Amino acid sequence: MSGQLEHANFTVSNPEATAAWMTKVFGWHVRWQGAAIAGGHTVHIGSDTQYVALYTPPEGATSGTSSYDTIGGLNHIGVVVDDLDAAEVLVKAQGFTPKNHADYEPGRRFYFRDHDGIEYELVQYDA
Repeated sequence: MSGQLEHANFTVSNPEATAAWMTKVFGWHVRWQGAAIAGGHTVHIGSDTQYVALYTPPEGATSGTSSYDTIGGLNHIGVVVDDLDAAEVLVKAQGFTPKNHADYEPGRRFYFRDHDGIEYELVQYDA
């Protein structure tokens, strides 16, 4: 038996705004959007087989403490890209600041935080 990640679900302040920059940076598409648990709203964005669910509660999302200091916190989301340099240009165009660039086996990477403070790791693996 083998498992494959189908989706991740996390809370954001504005699912449509997050989906918009993800479309531009990752080339993903909105698969579905609509009413969600407890009167909230969700946007599913990704590929035909894998996606992230961007949820916001009906009263709006609020920020908490650092995820790295919270048991069960989301520390970062890793996304593999074909061209890390081109992805960095797109990340900057969205107003985000790349940081912690690293080049080590098996590939290169950098991190950035979005407008909700969620950290993303973009990775390009060596061919």
